[in-house]
Amino acid sequence: MKNLYSKLLVFLQFSTIGVMLLLAHYRFDLLSILVFSIGAVVGLWALTHNRLGNFNIEPELRENCELVTTGIYRWIRHPMYASVTLMMLGVALMDPSAVQWLLWLFLVNVLLLKAQREESLWLSHDPCYLEYRGKTKYFIPYIL
Repeated sequence: MKNLYSKLLVFLQFSTIGVMLLLAHYRFDLLSILVFSIGAVVGLWALTHNRLGNFNIEPELRENCELVTTGIYRWIRHPMYASVTLMMLGVALMDPSAVQWLLWLFLVNVLLLKAQREESLWLSHDPCYLEYRGKTKYFIPYIL
């Protein structure tokens, strides 16, 4: 049942991203491009510190996974979710309609649910996670 919940969250995440991209009226401006680019950099930075076998799009822990605390993981626990949030904020800024903002807020909530699911698994998997969680934030260094 828990794995079904994880699959549902992934489905909601990618469906929301897809709808946002399909509905967007791409009006490129400096702010939207900058926010999208920062999100892409955050994601790439996270990938340079997390090996592929450790990475999972589902909020489930892989076998033999290891806690990553270097690079951007030094400040935030979920940089890939932060990356998606920023990139899709860039899309919403390109087309600032009520529908895009509602979809973006829905996506942020889905990503928070994924992060909470992962955190509950990490807490039971690695005793060091509690200390790591106390030193870092979810998505935004020093804030959230």
